[in-house]
Amino acid sequence: MNLSFRQLQTFVEVMRTGSVSEAGRTLGRTQPAISAMIAGLEREIGFPLFERERKRLIAKPEAYYFLEEAEFLQERLTRSARTLQDIGNLDRGKLKIACNPAASSFFMPKVLAVFLKDKPQIEASLMMRSSPVVTDWIASQQYDVGFGETPEPRQTIRAETFDFPCLCALPKGDPLAKKRTITPQDLDGKPLAMLFDEHIISMQTRKAFAASGVRLNRRFELRTFMPALQLVSEGLCYTICERLSATSHERSFGAQSGVAFRPFEPRLTLSMAVMVPANRPPSMLAGQFVTTLRGEIAKLLETGSGEGE
Repeated sequence: MNLSFRQLQTFVEVMRTGSVSEAGRTLGRTQPAISAMIAGLEREIGFPLFERERKRLIAKPEAYYFLEEAEFLQERLTRSARTLQDIGNLDRGKLKIACNPAASSFFMPKVLAVFLKDKPQIEASLMMRSSPVVTDWIASQQYDVGFGETPEPRQTIRAETFDFPCLCALPKGDPLAKKRTITPQDLDGKPLAMLFDEHIISMQTRKAFAASGVRLNRRFELRTFMPALQLVSEGLCYTICERLSATSHERSFGAQSGVAFRPFEPRLTLSMAVMVPANRPPSMLAGQFVTTLRGEIAKLLETGSGEGE
């Protein structure tokens, strides 16, 4: 059986008005077109719904029984059409995002707020995990969009990379805060908070200190920069972190922050990536979110955030 929406619509209108000509006026069709549509419907279901008397259609009991089903189907199809239209207009749908800790406290919620400001029907899931877990989630297609440290190339992931420059975080009021740029020589022997040995910023930091011939004093070893910045705020140490963590700290604490940020030389960077599954096309919603995310990253990198007190 191959019933069409137009057949159901025509049948319901004939039953509602009790007249082929009236149904034609309501639907904007000719009387012969209405009669042909009803005849086609009857052929599809295999039995007559009306008796023909002097060019009039008289509904049979089967027609009244079928009317309830037809109205239900018509309502369901109409609702589905509206839903599809909403999806096409990015007014309805679900979006699953995963990001690493540096992006989770301020940056990604801000991007999501910008994107969803005029989309009240969109449902969103935002999960924070380490960058390797985010990568695995995207590779396994569990999430639509991921943002984390750039992974090794994988056939299951499409990644767009961005380089975030590193800054030196130091206690406000520290004599070094008077300098415009911090170097390894400025931090010779001073206590540092650093991430674990295998992290790219830790490796770059050790290399920069070695090249400068100064002593690196790692007092604290941590998994993320947010607790490191709190230790800096308490005057216990310094740290070299990427701009994303610096911005998150500044926006979270504002004037209450006890940390000043200065550019660090030589230039150190952390490569971050916007990731989507490679083995399926993104939804229109995910594609538009990636465009918004890309724009917000560009703004962050252009502003030089975190280079002042």
